Amino acid sequence: MKILGVTTILAGLASPALAGAQTADPASAPAEEQGLGEIIVTATRSAQSIQKVPISMQALGAEVLAERQVKGLSDFATLLPSVSFEGIGPGRNTAFFRGIVPAGGAYASVGYYLDDIPITGTEVPDIHAYDLERIEALSGPQGTLYGAGSLAGTIRLITNKPKLGKFEFGYDVEANKYGEGDFGGQIESYINIPQGDTLALRVMGYYRREGGYIDNVPNNGLLNNGAPAVYTLGDNNPNTSFALDNSDIAKDNYNNIKEFGGRIQVLWEPVDGWQITPQFTGQRQISNGYFGYDPRVGDLEVHDYDKTRNDDRWFQAALSIHGHIGDFELVSATGYFKRRTKTLNDYTYYTVTYDGFGPGYESYLQFFDNCTGSGASQKCSLIDPTQFYHADWHRNKFTQELRLTTPKDWPFDLTIGGFYQRQKNESNTYYAIRGLDQITGYTQTGGGDVPGGLIGVPAMYAVTYDEDGNPIFDTSDVINPNGNPLGTMVYGSPAVKQDGFYITEQNQLYHDKAVFAEGHYNITPTLKVTGGIRYFWTDYAVKGFAGVSASAANTVTSYYVPTGEMGCPTPLPAARLQCLNTNFRAEDQTGRYKEDGETHKVALDWQITPDKMVYANYSTGFRPGGFNRPLRIRNFGAVDVAPFKSETLTNYEIGFKTTWSGIFRLNAAAYWEKWDNIQYGVVVSGAQGAGMTGNAGKAEVKGVEYDADLKLGKFTISSSGAYNDAALSGNFCNFALDRTTSAISQLPSCTLGEYVPESSPPTPQVAAADGIRLPRQPRFKGTTSIRFDTQLGELSTYLQAAALYQTGATQDLNVADNNLLVCPEVAEEKTDAGISCSTKGFVSFDFSGGIKKDGWSLTLFIQNAFDKRGQLTTNTFCSITFCSGSSRTFTIRPQFFGIRFGQKF
Repeated sequence: MKILGVTTILAGLASPALAGAQTADPASAPAEEQGLGEIIVTATRSAQSIQKVPISMQALGAEVLAERQVKGLSDFATLLPSVSFEGIGPGRNTAFFRGIVPAGGAYASVGYYLDDIPITGTEVPDIHAYDLERIEALSGPQGTLYGAGSLAGTIRLITNKPKLGKFEFGYDVEANKYGEGDFGGQIESYINIPQGDTLALRVMGYYRREGGYIDNVPNNGLLNNGAPAVYTLGDNNPNTSFALDNSDIAKDNYNNIKEFGGRIQVLWEPVDGWQITPQFTGQRQISNGYFGYDPRVGDLEVHDYDKTRNDDRWFQAALSIHGHIGDFELVSATGYFKRRTKTLNDYTYYTVTYDGFGPGYESYLQFFDNCTGSGASQKCSLIDPTQFYHADWHRNKFTQELRLTTPKDWPFDLTIGGFYQRQKNESNTYYAIRGLDQITGYTQTGGGDVPGGLIGVPAMYAVTYDEDGNPIFDTSDVINPNGNPLGTMVYGSPAVKQDGFYITEQNQLYHDKAVFAEGHYNITPTLKVTGGIRYFWTDYAVKGFAGVSASAANTVTSYYVPTGEMGCPTPLPAARLQCLNTNFRAEDQTGRYKEDGETHKVALDWQITPDKMVYANYSTGFRPGGFNRPLRIRNFGAVDVAPFKSETLTNYEIGFKTTWSGIFRLNAAAYWEKWDNIQYGVVVSGAQGAGMTGNAGKAEVKGVEYDADLKLGKFTISSSGAYNDAALSGNFCNFALDRTTSAISQLPSCTLGEYVPESSPPTPQVAAADGIRLPRQPRFKGTTSIRFDTQLGELSTYLQAAALYQTGATQDLNVADNNLLVCPEVAEEKTDAGISCSTKGFVSFDFSGGIKKDGWSLTLFIQNAFDKRGQLTTNTFCSITFCSGSSRTFTIRPQFFGIRFGQKF
């Protein structure tokens, strides 16, 4: 039986052999006589015991991943006390460390690696956790060795590598079910085939189907708030309406997942001291439905009126070369990553929101087709104006890193390296209405309420407003001489391209280059200093279009490629990038940004005894800035928006790592992080909903992380947790138009409760107030487990109980928006008092047990045994101010149980 291996922070929630090499022979002693094993990690780019690494980090080994039913990011993030995440489903989640949750910008704050190759970005793929050696989570800035994407931390998924001279084969079969939800299951397998003494092949493959647990229930004529599910279509005319009915797509357990993929690796040792390892990993995941529910509708229930689906396919090809030039160690890591995601989202409640704005929104909601007659006698019927979202993203990334390490017999060790990355993203996103590109026409603004107006009949005259704000026909403005004098329908379509009412079609190109060095020197045999520095150069370019048909037609900001003239006719051609409005100030219409700088670290550790260490660590990290496109301000014109610069994170950390008598391990770290130049996204007053990102201010995080493990005979008790007090340091002053410079800039000063002069709609001077908690991160998050190992005859047996617990969290930096999401019933009262509501804390319990013999194993498990709704995040379909009434709550998994059988040969 394997010995217990436990890491820091989430050390071994209960499982033997967490990660890496173990120091004892598993067969050499019965379980009750074995101590805590050593765990080998490569977080610092060299293999060493986790107890010797002078940073706070965690590692989850293969058995923990299996026994805690870890399938992907959302599962292992739940087990890591310093990690939180947000998103709306598999492949659409983003992880954070210690409360550093970006509020704007393009780069992620957490590095995400498959072996040595980064898969940076937000909404990272849900890499399937099988045939992994371990998952490493490094808390705090990791800028020296891991660069731009590791402002707040780094997550590394380390695969099992091919083994020379040893045949291995294994498989695992699982059947599972969500409490009152659907059944699911998976089959996984791997094989390791040696070929002579210098070559080995390892292949992994799997198929998974996970049942759903959210019910899309019939709306029965009502919206989620109980109001009639009938659009008034942007006017007060009783003759214009459209009823919403989702009965044709209503379905229980609609959020299922189908997923398959695999990995193939070859290890070749052409000569002594050299290893060449090509690797190919591919995966496709199709997830249906939302993974959050609407409490207004019911427990684990929603009203969706259109299909929601995410088809996420990706592959990564990598080549690792590890060798020696003399006594110097050389590592080359080359990677190519390609990902395509095709997404459908129900967006009904965005349309419901527009419909609620009242009269004057006819041109957003009244569209006509299926006509009879012709000319002035033509009569057309209303179509369903409900919006939906569809997107097609392409991401391609090439990465190359070289590292050279000094000989081991030198009095110090030094690793120097170079890094290059090129990433190209193609976005094609549509906020669309089905059939919008095929319609005959649409109602003019005000046409629904103009006296005597005929709905769905072609208009002869334009509609205007009198001095009292009432719509009237302007008989001096003839828009169609063949139209009906009382008609209100304008021929044509507001579609920008295909069925898109608003589209984004862009190419983004990133280049990241860096040189770095990190070294260690033993001042005394037990006192070691570590230093590192990284110089970086980053540049970014974006070209494309974003907006509605009026944006395309603008003769100041939009450039039509086929003719070389300003202003684009709609609908746009089928080819991409034929209309450009990213940066009309540039001759090639391209928005650009470049930046360079450095990040560094210093650490000092004292190995008091071989199993007791104290350390102090100072490190910095960065997240690059980017380009803001010029904006059009209502009743003013085009204005410039300055680029936003990189934000930085400085970490001061002290900690200790100790093992006592081989049976008790206690590790802890205390830290103070200063987050500066925070990138913050805002919607600018008068910019018709368009946004920008600026550098808004500062925040601080003060926290403690710990883990403790005690092995008493057949019992192992593990506990780990993190406390984070994360808040803004000073007010975030808002961004507004400076009419003297014709530019958008941050207010030089701001007062809470006051509004930006001349802003419409009124914009608060303070975007986020001093002392406000950083969102999405609970103050405390932890886990405790108790495991019992014994022998029943020839069967190795274990029983395990684990608790996950966390306090509540806020959901947005803006107090008013946060309270609309979290405590809508008392939102106004709490906001007036300057109080941000938090979600409720929760505790959930997992139980499992299993037996093993001669390479086979059988495990029974139940997660969230008492079916608690542990709330993680709350998200909306659009602006919180307008769409908080249709928010969705995302929770931990509901009750989930199953059986798993596996064999290893």
